[in-house]
Amino acid sequence: MRLENFKSWKDTGAITLRPLTAFFGVNSSGKSSLLQALLLLKQTTESRDVRTPLRTKVDKEGYVDLGSISNLIHHGADHVQIELGWQLGQPISISNGQIKLSALRFSAQIDKSAQVEHLEYDSSGEQSSRLSVSMSRQKDDSYTLDAQINNQALTRLPGRPLKRFPPPLKCYRFPDEVWRTYREAELFSDLSLAFERLFNNILYLGPLREYPQRIYTWAGEKPSDVGLKGELAIPVLFAARSQPVYVQRGRKVTLARKVEEQLRELGLAKSLKVRSLDIYKRHYEVQIVPAKGGDDDTNRVLSLSIPDLGFGVSQVLPVLVLCYYAPPGATVILEQPEIHLHPSAQAGLADVFIDVIKKRHLRLIIESHSEHLLRRIQRRIAEGAITPEDTAIYFCDLDEDGTSRLEELQIDLYGDIRNWPKDFFGDITGDLLEAAKAGLKRANGKIASSS
Repeated sequence: MRLENFKSWKDTGAITLRPLTAFFGVNSSGKSSLLQALLLLKQTTESRDVRTPLRTKVDKEGYVDLGSISNLIHHGADHVQIELGWQLGQPISISNGQIKLSALRFSAQIDKSAQVEHLEYDSSGEQSSRLSVSMSRQKDDSYTLDAQINNQALTRLPGRPLKRFPPPLKCYRFPDEVWRTYREAELFSDLSLAFERLFNNILYLGPLREYPQRIYTWAGEKPSDVGLKGELAIPVLFAARSQPVYVQRGRKVTLARKVEEQLRELGLAKSLKVRSLDIYKRHYEVQIVPAKGGDDDTNRVLSLSIPDLGFGVSQVLPVLVLCYYAPPGATVILEQPEIHLHPSAQAGLADVFIDVIKKRHLRLIIESHSEHLLRRIQRRIAEGAITPEDTAIYFCDLDEDGTSRLEELQIDLYGDIRNWPKDFFGDITGDLLEAAKAGLKRANGKIASSS
């Protein structure tokens, strides 16, 4: 999938999302804007309001609140332009299967008054079949439609003369009048459904997770994800603790077992148990044996309730649960997954991410500030556990005029970054050198005073 020319960026061109895509950079450089572009489209597809092209505002439901359309438009521009392309999980079949599309490209322009100026679908990549379907706004606010397959116009139904159409529904759906005009009516439905499937397959976990609770209530539901703040991570563990996440060495690995195993690998806990507190099994407690100090003088294992542990365990738990609960093939967006973790655990998250993209075929999009996470990714590339083609690492910065600038880091087979940005993670070498100089100066001063 490619997200192109989102207008809060200058000259970024295309962003290619690979199995492991990560954005690093300075604060307020626009990293979150890239993620919000995808979330904006996701909440638009989930909106019941078909008359609004983009659902930029949210109340209790939704993912991002971006104000109005004018807040999205870069200074000097007069519209928002969104362009993306993706491979179809389910190919689109046309003309009784004679024509099949395996990839699509979508583009849309929305002006300051929240009117769709243009929307278009076309076949993307090297395909034997060529599709082009577009709607364009006219001066009288009606829309014309141009639809071709293999350079042949679609077939109009009898009694449907050439005419103008009402506006698109949202920014990507065709109005009903289009369906009633052409014989290939199912094509317009298939295009819209393909767009919606793409964004329905995106799951998101925000940077601020819920505070851990001593007692959790569960009524038997099975959540679709862990929630925007990870508030449903524990109910997911209740509901799907025995659910297999993949097969390893001929054995099914369950969600609870894998989460516990990864907590152990990260050095955060020895074990994790979910304990019922009443006969009706409505109230539960999460018991964790700490990585160290979990035994008393009699060698009895001592477990603690999750609020009694360090904050890092409760913050990383939703990350682990989501990575192993998301359906295979899903796209998972994680903001600051390393928050509240010590450096070793931050590095260990890279191994978690590599595990799920390899064994569960997830696509991960990560926004992070962790040097330790990036260094572990570089190491695993050098070791051959993951290839440079599996990764896309971007650095976000600001120009002098305050415009966001995006640069893809070039990582070779040895894990080296060829275009390392200046002061990417601060001047560590410079700090060490100046510390050595200062220490030598103080030592010389003491020698001089003693003599």
